[in-house]
Amino acid sequence: MSARLLRRVLQEREAAPQDPDVADDEQQEEEASPPRAAARNLFDLLDVGDDDEEDKEDEAERSQTLSYTEQKHYVQKKPMNAVPETNKKSKKKKKKSKADPSSKKSKDEQSLDSILENLSIEKKPMQHTFHQSNTAAGKEIETNEATHGPSSVLAIDPRHLKGENEMRRIFGSKVVDSFENQRNVPSSSRQIRGARRVAHNPRKTILVSPPSYWPPWDKSISMDLLETKSGLNYFRYAYDPSISHVQELFEAAKAANDLNAIAAILGKYPYHPESLLTFAELFKYSGEHQSSADAVEKCLFALECAWHPLFSPLQGNYQLKYNHDTNKPFFTALFSHMKNLDRRGCHRSALEVCKFLLSLDSDDPKGALFCIDYFALRSQQYIWLEQFAEEYQCNNSLWLFPNFSFSLAIARFYLERDLTSEGSDHADKSTSVDLMKQALMLHPIVLHKIVDKAPLKDSSWTQILRNVFFGSAKPGSPSLEHMINIYVERHYIMWRFPELQNLLKEAALLVIESLKQDNREAQDWACVRKEAFSSEKNEYSHLLVSDFSDTTPSLPPEELRPFMVGPGMLHEMPPVEQEAAGPERLRAPRDVAGRNPAVVFLESLLPWVDYGDNHHDANGDNNGD
Repeated sequence: MSARLLRRVLQEREAAPQDPDVADDEQQEEEASPPRAAARNLFDLLDVGDDDEEDKEDEAERSQTLSYTEQKHYVQKKPMNAVPETNKKSKKKKKKSKADPSSKKSKDEQSLDSILENLSIEKKPMQHTFHQSNTAAGKEIETNEATHGPSSVLAIDPRHLKGENEMRRIFGSKVVDSFENQRNVPSSSRQIRGARRVAHNPRKTILVSPPSYWPPWDKSISMDLLETKSGLNYFRYAYDPSISHVQELFEAAKAANDLNAIAAILGKYPYHPESLLTFAELFKYSGEHQSSADAVEKCLFALECAWHPLFSPLQGNYQLKYNHDTNKPFFTALFSHMKNLDRRGCHRSALEVCKFLLSLDSDDPKGALFCIDYFALRSQQYIWLEQFAEEYQCNNSLWLFPNFSFSLAIARFYLERDLTSEGSDHADKSTSVDLMKQALMLHPIVLHKIVDKAPLKDSSWTQILRNVFFGSAKPGSPSLEHMINIYVERHYIMWRFPELQNLLKEAALLVIESLKQDNREAQDWACVRKEAFSSEKNEYSHLLVSDFSDTTPSLPPEELRPFMVGPGMLHEMPPVEQEAAGPERLRAPRDVAGRNPAVVFLESLLPWVDYGDNHHDANGDNNGD
């Protein structure tokens, strides 16, 4: 240290009042240890306040004599802007540190603890706390999955639940964001001005991504917890009593087939579920698939906002029974949303929605079991499909169902191809050819339907179908026949892949060869089929085959004209519309005789149409003609 700086420090200490004891200690320490420039922080000389030196000396003395608790109490009394000077302390404690090196280390740690505690900081605050919270959350999820075992294979991955996320993985974020921005822009300047006035941040949901121009949720529906039984919570949707008249208005409008009245309901109550689903069907058969998908997503958004705090698709402890009328719109909206995702090519998202739909009600009222294997194959979830077939609890073994018997063979075929390329051994499981052979022996009539529906035009199929086993195959019970029709309608597109056609052909030829040697095997499989599907009535008649089709018939606007007015207003239609629509359009919408089959089919999808009420009206019209 230079002589000038040393004289300046000594003058400041002489001018400042000091405690005699502290001064004696400082004099002894300075005489015993000569000053060294390397041991002193030169930046400490920038602080030349008179009171600071006294506070520093006092703090150094107290840190040597006070206990840890007293130090903590003393540091908390200090101002928050006080900065500790550890270098000066270490110099003043040099004698004691030579005698006992551990005492210096412990006192430094205590001083650091006091400072951190004064600043409300804990050692390793983020890592320890975050690790504990993640561990607790992980244990909670594992406990829920262990407690509710049936839903372990139906566990939903929220990352794949939204179609937008899958679209981003396929096409990239820039393409999807550009499309979403164009979709969210209103079509006219008037709508833009209105959107600016009501723009808000919509509520975040896990099923859909609501755009900013949607109105806030009106809280017109809620979800109640009915009971807890066998570890499962049973829920039911309930409408707000203050708007019970809205449901009455909707019932009256659908009884009159008046879509204008339903549109008026949506104008005032934009989140009425049944009205949104009605217009979703109307848009779908009009060819406006994007508008139909928007209406379905809007319905799902409202129904998700009403979820009970204990209801979550990420846990398997819930049941939402379909037999409650207020729960039915949620099932219908999820099923339509699943089909819309499949139409957009988001097969993985459709699989997650299908798993959610199947877990809602163990009775499977919408037939999710008949399409979940299709989405698993399209999204290449082959291992999961085999695990699902083994673990899912059902009345019959899933491999006996037509869709699973063939889909498991296809999944094993692709797994064999992947494992062969990787050099792995898979000899412990049945081969894809054996599984396909079993499927054809169990359901031989499927081969003829696939050849016709796909279609498969190779001449070899004609020779195969001429065989007695395939040519004389019968559907069996009504339930099995209905299941086969659903399978062919849903899965026929899979058989357009050449590698699967070769697999099917190889298995069919092996079946023919084995039956030439021993015909008793066919009788054994017939007994298995009869025992598994022994019901004399169609247990799946509530499932329409058309609901599982990937094609949707569209109708021209004039075909939908009768639905836009009430039955008593048809005579007020303009003559031009009457000529364009034809004389049959003058009849009431519920008439059947002489009607366009496409219009009758559309009416049959509406749950409030009853053809039996107006047979006499139709007869009267026919007589008048």
